[in-house]
Amino acid sequence: MDYIKLIGGLLLLVVSGDYLVRGGVAIASKLKISTLVIGMTVVAFGTSAPELLVSVQAALMGNPEIAIGNVVGSNIANIAFILGLTALVYPLVVSKNSIKIDWPMMMIATILFLFAASNGEISRIEGLSGFMILVFFVIFQIYKSRKENIASEEQEIPQIPIWLAIVYIIGSGAGLAFGADFLIDGASNIAKSLGVSERIIGVSIVAFGTSLPELAASLSAALKKETDIAIGNIIGSNIFNILCVIGLTSLIKPINLDWNTFSYDFYWMLAISFLLLLLIIPFWIIMKKRKNIISLPEFILNNSKLGRIGGIILAISYIYYIYTLF
Repeated sequence: MDYIKLIGGLLLLVVSGDYLVRGGVAIASKLKISTLVIGMTVVAFGTSAPELLVSVQAALMGNPEIAIGNVVGSNIANIAFILGLTALVYPLVVSKNSIKIDWPMMMIATILFLFAASNGEISRIEGLSGFMILVFFVIFQIYKSRKENIASEEQEIPQIPIWLAIVYIIGSGAGLAFGADFLIDGASNIAKSLGVSERIIGVSIVAFGTSLPELAASLSAALKKETDIAIGNIIGSNIFNILCVIGLTSLIKPINLDWNTFSYDFYWMLAISFLLLLLIIPFWIIMKKRKNIISLPEFILNNSKLGRIGGIILAISYIYYIYTLF
């Protein structure tokens, strides 16, 4: 019965997350927001909704290890496995904004998360601070997109009526709530029956399950050659996971954790985030152009991409991480 709850909860989360994204993107496209910002905000929030519901539910049910493990494990899976697999399907050209704004924001959020957790508790003040940073970041992204007048006519987004988009959002919200409840109940019981810690269940099975919407969204975007959404979705989802999921969860109930237990996973999350930058910046070409230092910044911004070799490296890194857990 617990395995049925686990699988049923995952399926409900994936389907609900998909319809939440559809409804959100339809509304955002009506507001003429660029594809990159849609990926960084609406799609990222929609695909992070399973993590949010799972973490809140886990914290309220007295399972903080699942709440933290879910977010940390999801962020590792998003970059190492999902972005790696997406790059294997179609090499991803990385936009200037992703390098100048989005990746630095993800690293700042990751480092703040690490410091907040290092004392064994993420307080309500820390959660509120993180959530407010996210609000200002989203406002800045939308303002910047509208100011630059980035055309949304190029987006190939299915047009659906606003009323149907609202129905999608409300229905998917209910589905996410029930799915999170089933998933946490099933995962917690399975962990106890197998003698596996909730931390390992959280950073592996639960984290991978709640990352499935990101996988679907990024692969779909890659197949359509909309690399802005593919990259923006992953980086934005990681930002949302930390600042929104952990922020709101700790606002509802402060999260207590054993830093010694989770430090390994936190350092992996930090390392994988930094590895992403190393793989998208063409350092081997930079070395050839090292004499022309002045033109390097613009050169980097115009020639950054995540190719198939980078995708393989990321995917192997994730497989190795999971291997070390068990």
